[in-house]
Amino acid sequence: MGRPREFDLGEALEAALRVFWSKGYEGTSYIDLTKACGVEKPALYSAFGNKEALFKRVVSVYIEQYQSFMSDALDLPAIRDVIARILYGSIELNTRYPEHSGCLVVNGGTAGTDSADPIRQVLIEARRAAMDRIAVRFERAKKEGELPQQTDSEALATLVTALLHGMAMQAKAGFSRATLERAADQLLSSIPLDRR
Repeated sequence: MGRPREFDLGEALEAALRVFWSKGYEGTSYIDLTKACGVEKPALYSAFGNKEALFKRVVSVYIEQYQSFMSDALDLPAIRDVIARILYGSIELNTRYPEHSGCLVVNGGTAGTDSADPIRQVLIEARRAAMDRIAVRFERAKKEGELPQQTDSEALATLVTALLHGMAMQAKAGFSRATLERAADQLLSSIPLDRR
């Protein structure tokens, strides 16, 4: 019996990420993953576990590496800039790669069988965490006088994330960057900023 093939774990994760991003969780087979990673099933399984475990690792990598604009945006001092950076950063990411457009966290498990429910829950939790972070930033903007006091931070965060999720699905369906930017422009113009 030969030695197991050695491979770069980071490169394998990135290859798996691209496959999941393109095909979604249920649309991706372990054969797709081994082919993309360039390794045999036992080696991939030994490194990452089953498909569900690998997908969870991929989601963590995706959030950390591809959605870093979100953390950067939340640190900006002006709330209008925060919202703009989140919206346009998302549009840029969703349309950057024609071979896997949209958002892995939104499109990765939107449909499927009951067996994919644990994956849907992982993705729901990731989307909820992002929405909660945005709501906290809106609360800060209220305290700093940038948003009117009567602003419902949670509802506004829900509105922003609903647009983000919708734009991810539209990008996956082939909508142009310009079309998505017009939607972002419209939302930005309707945010109730306190203009002092």
